[in-house]
Amino acid sequence: MALHTLAMSLFPYAFPILFVLPISIFLVLRKSKNGSSNIKVPPGSCGWPVVGESFKYVSLGTQQFMGERRSKYSTDVFRTSIFGQKMAVFCGAQGNKFVFTKLLTSWWPVTVKKILFSPEFSHIPVDEASAAMHRFVHEILKPEALKNYIPVMDAMAREHVESKWDGNDVVMVHPLSKEYTFNLAYRLFVNVIDDIDHVRRIYKHFAFVTSGMFSVPINLPGTAYSRGIKGGELIREEIVKIITRRREEMEKKETTLSYTDCLSRILLVTDGNGKFMSEEEMSNYIIALLIGSYESTSTAVSFVLKYLAELPHIYDEIYKELMEIAESKGEGEMLKWEDIQKMRCSWNVVCETLRLTPPVQGGFREASWTAYTTHKDPECFPDPEKFDPSRFEGNGPAPYTFVPFGGGPRMCCGKEYARLEVLVFIYNIVTRFKLQIINPQEKIAFHSFPIPMEGLPLRIIRHNM
Repeated sequence: MALHTLAMSLFPYAFPILFVLPISIFLVLRKSKNGSSNIKVPPGSCGWPVVGESFKYVSLGTQQFMGERRSKYSTDVFRTSIFGQKMAVFCGAQGNKFVFTKLLTSWWPVTVKKILFSPEFSHIPVDEASAAMHRFVHEILKPEALKNYIPVMDAMAREHVESKWDGNDVVMVHPLSKEYTFNLAYRLFVNVIDDIDHVRRIYKHFAFVTSGMFSVPINLPGTAYSRGIKGGELIREEIVKIITRRREEMEKKETTLSYTDCLSRILLVTDGNGKFMSEEEMSNYIIALLIGSYESTSTAVSFVLKYLAELPHIYDEIYKELMEIAESKGEGEMLKWEDIQKMRCSWNVVCETLRLTPPVQGGFREASWTAYTTHKDPECFPDPEKFDPSRFEGNGPAPYTFVPFGGGPRMCCGKEYARLEVLVFIYNIVTRFKLQIINPQEKIAFHSFPIPMEGLPLRIIRHNM
C-alpha cells in the first residue's frame, strides 16, 4: 500500500496510494486564460493531438520512456503529453524537497478520474476531494486502528499460505501476492469476509480498473480504457449496495462497532458541517483506497521475495530475525505491534527493495515546477545497483533522496499500513519456506508498475520445524 505521493507516487495517487516512485513527478503545465503558458515551457514534445505520447509511454514503459526523454531534452525537466494532458516531468532531490514541503495541489488526469469516480463526482475540485479523502483515511489508518489490524493480517496471511503455498514445489509469486493484498484490503476496508464469489467477482473487475487507469485513453469497445471504465462502474455498484446495507444495520443497531470494522467507522465520518458522505461518494473513495493498498503493496511483496530468493546471505539474516520472533510465540498466537517493531533488519530489506524497484512510477501535482530522480543516483546512493540494506541503518539516506512514501507534510498516510502488511506477509513466508529463484533472467516490464513477465516463479522448500 505503499505507499503519499498513492500513486503514481502510493502514494501521490491524489489519495492514499501507498508507494511513490523516485523517478519523476508529473505536474500540469498551467495555462493562462488566452491559452498560452504563463511560465517558460521546458524542452520536449507533446506528440500527436489528443493522444500525445501515450502510445510511446505504454509501449516503452515508464522507466525507458522517461530515460530517453531525459537524455534527449533535459535531466532536470522536460514536457510531454500523456493520459490526455500536457505536463512537465521533474527529476532530482531538490524537486523532491520542493514537492513534499510546498502545499501543492494534488491532481489527476480527467481520463483516470473517469475510471475511478462516478460521473457526478469526477468534476469535484481536487482540494475538496483531497480534504474529504484525508478525513476518510485518517479514521481507518490512525495508530490505534492499525494495531488492531495486525492479528487480522497475520490470520489472513496464514490462511493464504496454507491454501496457496503449502504442498507446492513452485509458486507464482506475483499473482499470488496480488490476490492476497486485494483480499486483505477488501476484508479490512469493505468488511466482506465469507462471500467468496462476491470477492472473486470484484477482483476480476478490479484488474480491469488498474490496467485501464494508465492505458491509452481511447474509450472504444474492447480497449483497456473502456474495460477500466466499465469495471469501475460495476465495482461502485457493488460497494454502494454493501454500504447501504451496512448503514441500515447501524441505524437498526444490528452491528457492533470495532476497530477492525472499517466500513462502519467510515460511515461515521462527516465533513466540516457535520454532514455524512453519501453512499456514492464513499464508494469512490473506497475504490481509491483499494487501489492504493493493492498494486503497490503486492509489487513490493513480490520483489522483496525475489531479492531474498536471489541473495541467500540476505535471506539468512532475515530468517534469523524472524525465527526469533516466531519462537517467542505460543501455539496459535498471532503477531502483535511489539513483534513488528523487532523486524528492523527485515524493514531495511524492504526499504532497499523499494529503492531498487519502486512499485509505482511517479505522482501528479498541479503547480509551477521543480524536480526529482534520486534512488539510483550514485551521489545519493554509492554503488546504486548493489542490494545493500545497510544503507538504512543509523540515520539512513540523506533527506529527500529516498522517497517511496513522500516526505515532509506530503508523507504518505498509508505508510504504516503498508509497512505492517508487507512485514506480516514476509514473516509468514520466510518462517515457513526457503526460497530459490527459478529464472534469474526473467524480464521485468516497467509500465505503471514493474511486472515480472513470467509471474515470478519461485521454488519453495518447507523448513523442518
